[in-house]
Amino acid sequence: MRVPAVHAMRAIERDPEAELAFAEELRSKSRDEVLQLAAAYALGEDDDSSRMRRAAWRALTGRFGHGVRISRGAMASFLETFEIGNGVFIGEQAFIQGRAGGRCIIGDRCWIGPQSYLDARDLVLEEYVGWGPGAKALGSQHTGEPHDIPIIQTDLEITRTVIGAWSDIGVNSVILPGVTIGKGAIVGAGAVVTHDVEPFSIVVGVPARFLSWREGHQK
Repeated sequence: MRVPAVHAMRAIERDPEAELAFAEELRSKSRDEVLQLAAAYALGEDDDSSRMRRAAWRALTGRFGHGVRISRGAMASFLETFEIGNGVFIGEQAFIQGRAGGRCIIGDRCWIGPQSYLDARDLVLEEYVGWGPGAKALGSQHTGEPHDIPIIQTDLEITRTVIGAWSDIGVNSVILPGVTIGKGAIVGAGAVVTHDVEPFSIVVGVPARFLSWREGHQK
């Protein structure tokens, strides 16, 4: 019997106890102190810098798993609203923008590519999501009403964006506010997704349109 690749992957090891204890110690410090520590090690390439980034993020987040990798220059705001699973990778210069009172969930073994932008004010990435370099998730937009004032002064609507488990989001694609990407779906490179995407489907283009079902899937 063939073992599915998802189940064949190496188990995630627990982070060292010394690192966990250090993160717990950081929780007793002020938020600004921890942010300064994260900034001091933000661009380091060595293992110590990686550990310090991870410890700072762990101290600030609501939940932080084991085996997380935070690359150089990765940034996030309002980390206290984040729940980050095990085995997550966050690429260089990725920016994850939260908000006070918001919600950002990043599931186990998600891979977030370099220079990505995630509007994480109400965002859910389920497990095993692949997020291509430069891809963007938007979670808010101005109403534009009334028309006789600048658009940026109109009310801001925040809507939940959900990226389903096992899905793959192509390089430089854009997911618009309120969209749900179904489980196992593929979004082509450079696509602009304006509507929900069916599980195990492939969408491409601007705006994104259905191309086909993934091989072996029957609607």
